[in-house]
Amino acid sequence: MIARAAPPLAFGALAIVVWQAAVMIGKVPEYLLPSPTAILATFDLSLLKQFGVTFLEALAGFLIASVLAFAVATLFVRFHLLEEGLFPIAIAVKTTPIVAIAPLLVIWLGTGWWSKIVAAVLICFFPVLVNVVKGLKAADVEYLELFKTLGASRSQEFRKLRVPYCLPYLFSALKISSSLAVVGAIVGEFVGATKGLGYLIIISSAHLETATLFSAIIAAAFAGIAMFYAIGFAERRLIFWSSGGGE
Repeated sequence: MIARAAPPLAFGALAIVVWQAAVMIGKVPEYLLPSPTAILATFDLSLLKQFGVTFLEALAGFLIASVLAFAVATLFVRFHLLEEGLFPIAIAVKTTPIVAIAPLLVIWLGTGWWSKIVAAVLICFFPVLVNVVKGLKAADVEYLELFKTLGASRSQEFRKLRVPYCLPYLFSALKISSSLAVVGAIVGEFVGATKGLGYLIIISSAHLETATLFSAIIAAAFAGIAMFYAIGFAERRLIFWSSGGGE
């Protein structure tokens, strides 16, 4: 783990040193490009609170979208008519920019938590749905025939064959959606909010507080990175038999 973390930490530290030197040597105004030390000075309890709001919104949206997408994918695999009828609707929702939908969510759900959570749900739902449908259909035909020969029920086939085959596909989708959840929550905060990193970004940009703006952006990136690596850790523990999960 330490060996894997060393290269990105080393390159990150080098980038920060070069950034700090460039700002100091070039005497760049802080409102244009603040130095890393100026950005670090804005890290305080207030930023932590805004981070907590956005992280909880993103996490709630991610969890709801994952459970909902898995349930819908299961129905699609079980009932092909549902897949044929509803999949185009899912594609339509996916292709509609979340920025266009966010104002409607604020009108319908208000400026509280739920408009941001639903924005995160909408942006996370489709990747999980597509991958889970593909994963549940990925079981080898030979194994499916073996289960039928042994008299396995649909429930046993689903739990003991389709789900294990689906897990690598599921975790690949979860890694994508975990980062998108933060994007959805922040977009929801852009449209209507009184707290959160998106709100902080809007306010700090309006006041030309560029150092605070950078700190909010870094906090948002950290939220996405934390969720991504948490999913990766769970993947390595749960699907250790897969070449992708065991790395």
